[in-house]
Amino acid sequence: MPLVAEALLQTIPSLAPDVIVVSGDLTQRAKREQFVACGQFFERLPDIPLLVIPGNHDVPLYRVFERLFKPLALYCEIIHPDLNPVLQVGNVVLAGLDSTAPHSAISNGRLNRHQLRHCEEVFAAVPEDMTRIVVAHHHFAPGHDKVFDVAMPYSRRAIDCFVEQKVEMILGGHLHRSYIGNSLDFFPGHHRERGVIIVQCGTTTSSRGKGRERDENTFNLIEAGTDTLAVTHYLYFEEAGKFAAVSKHVFPRQGRTFDTGSESSPT
Repeated sequence: MPLVAEALLQTIPSLAPDVIVVSGDLTQRAKREQFVACGQFFERLPDIPLLVIPGNHDVPLYRVFERLFKPLALYCEIIHPDLNPVLQVGNVVLAGLDSTAPHSAISNGRLNRHQLRHCEEVFAAVPEDMTRIVVAHHHFAPGHDKVFDVAMPYSRRAIDCFVEQKVEMILGGHLHRSYIGNSLDFFPGHHRERGVIIVQCGTTTSSRGKGRERDENTFNLIEAGTDTLAVTHYLYFEEAGKFAAVSKHVFPRQGRTFDTGSESSPT
């Protein structure tokens, strides 16, 4: 949707983010020309760090040979060769995880044990007070509305690991509609006081929104402060031709409460 994409390009500089996160589904059918178009769009973004991971639509679905033997070859060639990127910006460390599973769960994805160990190694190497964020395309939370969805297989195992690693937030996509909540909303886990904030992004530039975001375009702005994590939800208004904030959600960081106060910066 060119008009929406242009509106996004106009909005981003005004928010002055420190990093841009793209949580997968860069293409519709993983075709070369679609990846090239996406790469050209990325070149128009502000000159700041960009963390990108693939989604299931970035894996060939009907080109079976490619899906079985080189499922992300075009992604790696045109977008980025690292499927599990790590990025540290200010007081935030982001661990991107490739949740596509072309051979076993192409729709709902999967994270394997070596990826969880990779996360553990990444977060073990950073200071305790840094904000730890995981980015994975597929969703850890089951469908939260009347649109039926099945959470990623073994998602509870992953969340338990993230809690132990003191991950504070998971960013994702896949659902084509937004969700902002906490893993404790659906999975008690081992530590009732240490759930993980879950922020699912809707579709930002395509027409594939679902549920309450059918035909809508959205994105989220994350502000990581010393004591709080804030998520501002932006919606595209067609008549105005621009994105605007429609809600804000503020969470105390692990071990903090709202009475401490903090200054935060956009991420």
